[in-house]
Amino acid sequence: MAIRSTRKRSEHYVNNKQFLAAVIELRDFFRDGEKLGHENHRVTIKYFKEHPDRIVAKKFRRCYEYLGSCFSKIGNHLAYKPNFVNYMYREDMVSDGIENCIQYIKNFNPEKSSNPFAYFTQIIHYAFLRRIQKEKKQMEIRTKIIEKSGYDEVFSVDNDYGNSSDYNSIKDAVQSKLYQ
Repeated sequence: MAIRSTRKRSEHYVNNKQFLAAVIELRDFFRDGEKLGHENHRVTIKYFKEHPDRIVAKKFRRCYEYLGSCFSKIGNHLAYKPNFVNYMYREDMVSDGIENCIQYIKNFNPEKSSNPFAYFTQIIHYAFLRRIQKEKKQMEIRTKIIEKSGYDEVFSVDNDYGNSSDYNSIKDAVQSKLYQ
């Protein structure tokens, strides 16, 4: 008689039901902050972290920290997608995504969708794309500055320490990258 082993189901890195409950709870905190007259979410966060009622403050901190870890997990896992894995500024992309999630948490409507994982994954994905565009613009500015300043100023070679063939190979590599 063969014993049949049941395959363990792997746990997802974010439990959608707990995530939904925490999103609704934090959204309610932010709505309470709006009722109190807070102009943005930063003021609301500071208010509830330092709330005079310790139970409310603890409840807020627990919810806020759980959501922060969920946003961080989503961002880090999304950063390993083949689309984003080779960028040097992945940490900036993840932090932009987390910031956008906190900023747009009030816009999540649980009556419309019960899948906050998909909603926040999309927010982080578009934050990644915006960061890539910003970095590309910065790279274009850098290359134009190098182009306008001239290669002789950028690559100064001292004959005692450097080799002119090294200088030429670096110059050729930069030129080939600029004119591709």
